[in-house]
Amino acid sequence: MAQPLSKDLAQQSLDAVTDHGTERSAALALSVSRNTLHDRLVTARRYGLKPGGGRVASSNPSVMGATIKRLEAELKRAQATSAEVDAIKHVIGNISNKVAVRPDVPWLISQRTAPSAPGVPTLFISDLHWGEVVYPAQINNVNEYNLRIAHERMKTLVDSTVHLLAIISPEMKYPGIVVPLGGDMISGNLHDELSATNELNSMPTVLDLFDVLSGVILALADKFARVFLPCVTGNHGKDTRKIWAKDRHATSFDWLLYQFLARRFKDDKRIQFYVPDGISAHFRIYGHRYRLSHGDRLGKGGDGIIGALGPIIRGDHRTRSRDAQIDLSYDTHIIGHFHQYTHMSRVVVNGSLKGYDEYASVEGFPFEPPQQALWVTHPKYRITYRMPVYVDRQREPAVTSWVSVPN
Repeated sequence: MAQPLSKDLAQQSLDAVTDHGTERSAALALSVSRNTLHDRLVTARRYGLKPGGGRVASSNPSVMGATIKRLEAELKRAQATSAEVDAIKHVIGNISNKVAVRPDVPWLISQRTAPSAPGVPTLFISDLHWGEVVYPAQINNVNEYNLRIAHERMKTLVDSTVHLLAIISPEMKYPGIVVPLGGDMISGNLHDELSATNELNSMPTVLDLFDVLSGVILALADKFARVFLPCVTGNHGKDTRKIWAKDRHATSFDWLLYQFLARRFKDDKRIQFYVPDGISAHFRIYGHRYRLSHGDRLGKGGDGIIGALGPIIRGDHRTRSRDAQIDLSYDTHIIGHFHQYTHMSRVVVNGSLKGYDEYASVEGFPFEPPQQALWVTHPKYRITYRMPVYVDRQREPAVTSWVSVPN
């Protein structure tokens, strides 16, 4: 006849489930089958036991052995977690505290500029989807994307930005440049298809993009003397199953990338980062109030006529009403996420570096070349020049019978 289960073993099984979260994990920790563990839990409930009630030593060798094994596993996990935390702290240091506070950026406020000065340019960089692969054969050969092409397009982005701003002001009379980083910097593992087809996994992708963005920021600092970078996270760089409302920033590879960059340039007085803990960053240029967010929280939907404009405009209206209630009113909302360059007076929607992809093709979205948004904020006239920066290789113009202006 089988001996009845002791209260010690019943309590230990109950505590193991509490410690490990699931019966499966608890059974593995105790080296018993799930059926055995389940039977023990039924007995524990019959005894009226509660979790945590058996944290005492037992003379039963079986219980003592299982307890020792559980404590050794807990110690190992704690040591591993501690080592990871120490490593991250060593890499990041205290930079997160420094960049989470909105810095004082005098050159964005002062209006003591020459009458001929054009204002402050803003180059909006977002939706790079670094590491993703777009296969041309699957989208009628209208686009291709991989790390090699991404590197080329980032160089084109910087060169074209400088060229366009030199057309506006040949003497480059700019006090500096604002470069919002708007999230979805890496492709990430948001969908199973991305996990299977990305060129690199998330961590190597972050390292590769870190090197590229470091060069971009240095080049812009050398050309414009000052660079201000407000930063927000997107939805693709998450390292959780679902995007968290709490600690969204600290569970995103976007945020980690920004912290690496901020630490890289912490001693360069020309470069200032602003990485808030929330989903938005508010800043001013000559009194014009900007709100930067990725845009994934504005809403979903749209239709075949107005496309994404419906959720964008409705979402911005809700956000304006809410922000006004907490003294965060803004003039222009700048967002990414939708990959459709649209510059309205109240909302600026960025394009993407990767351009048209398989998802856009399957969903029937309109074709759009890879591009990023560029504009200038004047101290008197506010937003003046608005222009997309096309980052793909130039195509030969189509030959048509239309009347043309010769070169």
